[in-house]
Amino acid sequence: MREVYKNPMLYYLLIPVLVGLWPLLVWGFYLPRAEHDREIEGGLCVEGQARVIDILQLDPDRPNITPEKGQITASFDYGNAVARVANLCKIPPSNCPFTSSGTMVSGGKKRQDARVELKNVGIVQAAKFLWTMQSMWATLQCEAITLTKNKGTPDQWNVDLRFMYHY
Repeated sequence: MREVYKNPMLYYLLIPVLVGLWPLLVWGFYLPRAEHDREIEGGLCVEGQARVIDILQLDPDRPNITPEKGQITASFDYGNAVARVANLCKIPPSNCPFTSSGTMVSGGKKRQDARVELKNVGIVQAAKFLWTMQSMWATLQCEAITLTKNKGTPDQWNVDLRFMYHY
């Protein structure tokens, strides 16, 4: 059996046959399946657009809804946000101190800046923290990230994050 693997004719025949099968698989199997999936997704997109148009026809003021006086709105607070996301990412509260500035007005828009320091965290924890923060609050932007590796440990980092939240 070992002589078969040592014979170069096997490779001279096998490699061109495999290379020739690849375009046939793409043409005969993968391309029709991709076109079918594209048609299904296109139909879902058209259906979604039709529903959005129906909603806007029934309630044209919906995109411009603002909270009424006396109605409680959830306001953003760095303290609650950092504590909540740190808990989700399994980062102890002592390892994520933060400082935040007061609300500033620039160009008619309010904003608040903060600096969050993650101490002795893994790179995956830091990435999950950043992703979760930005996915939970749409107007929160990370302006700068500084990573500092702790010496003598395989995956321990100090991460300095600078955030800006627009109201």
